[in-house]
Amino acid sequence: MENEEKQVSFNWAIIPLLVMITAMSFTIVVFGGDPHIPLIIGTIVSAFIAWKFGFTWNEIEGAIYKGIRLALPAIVIIIMVGIIIGAWIGGGIIATMVYYGLKLISPSLFLVSITIIGAIVSLAIGSSWSTMGTIGVAGMGIGLSMGIPAPMIAGAIISGAYFGDKMSPLSDSTNLAAGVVGVDLFKHIKHMFYTTVPGLIIALAVYWFLGRQFSASSIDDENIANVMTQLEANFVITPWLLLIPAIVIFLVAKKVPALPALTVGVILGFLAQIVVQGGAIGDAVNTLQGGFSIDSGNEMIDSLFNRGGIDAMMYTVSLTIVAMTFGGILENTGMLKAIVDRILKLTKTAKGLLTTAISSAFLTNVTAAEQYISVVVPGRMYVQSFREKRIHPKNLSRAVEDGGTLTSVFVPWNTCAIFIFATLAVHPFEYAPYAILNLVVPFISLVYAWTGFSITPLSEEEFKQLEEADRKAV
Repeated sequence: MENEEKQVSFNWAIIPLLVMITAMSFTIVVFGGDPHIPLIIGTIVSAFIAWKFGFTWNEIEGAIYKGIRLALPAIVIIIMVGIIIGAWIGGGIIATMVYYGLKLISPSLFLVSITIIGAIVSLAIGSSWSTMGTIGVAGMGIGLSMGIPAPMIAGAIISGAYFGDKMSPLSDSTNLAAGVVGVDLFKHIKHMFYTTVPGLIIALAVYWFLGRQFSASSIDDENIANVMTQLEANFVITPWLLLIPAIVIFLVAKKVPALPALTVGVILGFLAQIVVQGGAIGDAVNTLQGGFSIDSGNEMIDSLFNRGGIDAMMYTVSLTIVAMTFGGILENTGMLKAIVDRILKLTKTAKGLLTTAISSAFLTNVTAAEQYISVVVPGRMYVQSFREKRIHPKNLSRAVEDGGTLTSVFVPWNTCAIFIFATLAVHPFEYAPYAILNLVVPFISLVYAWTGFSITPLSEEEFKQLEEADRKAV
């Protein structure tokens, strides 16, 4: 597809991005609309430019479908998380987690506690999305009942979930980063300790400071008591229901793939709604499709528990598909490469190359709207440049994780931010200042790039080994 006569120049490649961002700014900020139409406008412009440079409609259509196919695993997970949220709310599992969370967790330490819990669960199962869709939903209920603002709660949940996701050997994005760069998985994870662990420590310190205003004396005990009373009135609360999330976490920790493990969680939640909560089979089935419905008279409880199901995720699915049509054309017609190549020409030093890799990963999140592309594209494009400047490839794999994986949550049209908005019901612009880990780690990575701290050089022997491996692979 990408031959000499079909290379899109930088000046033309940047146009769809500028048009999309301009349309996005007006639509969201001025008109209060959704991101779908700006992304479609960007797709139309990028398709026209691709056609201008000699791509046939079949090739452009193929680029669109290739982009969508890349997002299909994410779409399936989105749908499954919608189902499991419905099943766990209907089965009383989320209510039980909220109930005991209110009993056990101190308000002043809630933000710290939910970050640590999310980090542990995500580290065990290797999935930030599954963590946010289960533990995260319960955490929102607990925090809101304590009077803690939703953006703070969401930020803490995201920080914990993404710490575990980055550092887990079971994480798909972690394995992808190591794989595309060609570095040992555990060397990659070990190298990320330098940026991610300090990021978590900073996040916990900030959450401890923020949490001081939510001491037990400042919390409305009557509101918490009312929430717990309403939960008891509308659900059967029993610690036995906590076995269901424990089973799902255990299965994934035993390397059962996410979808089968989540399916077990759905089945157990479905049965819990019938057997434990005494619901009808038809109602339990409808909960999986349309979500759970409750009218408790408590606005906070109703907003938290009236959700879940496949239908609730269709906005997210449609936005993911639209975003990937835009990203698919940019990547597969060479426009994204033209943009990154121009950036690379400005890079003369090792510092500049590391800075460029981190920045390019974020830029790819903005343009291609998909976390995986932000890892794959810079990861592959800068491999040779890192080698030529004798910088160990594990520095590149860490850079694309720091700049790509973590920053995906800040781009409202990126699949990760879309998922979080659908799951936690907090807009990216609201939770962004409180997703501390995701905010500080890219800056820590940049500081390391500029100072040279923890930047491992590539020895001559390692360079020869990589060159030999490339020759054998041909």
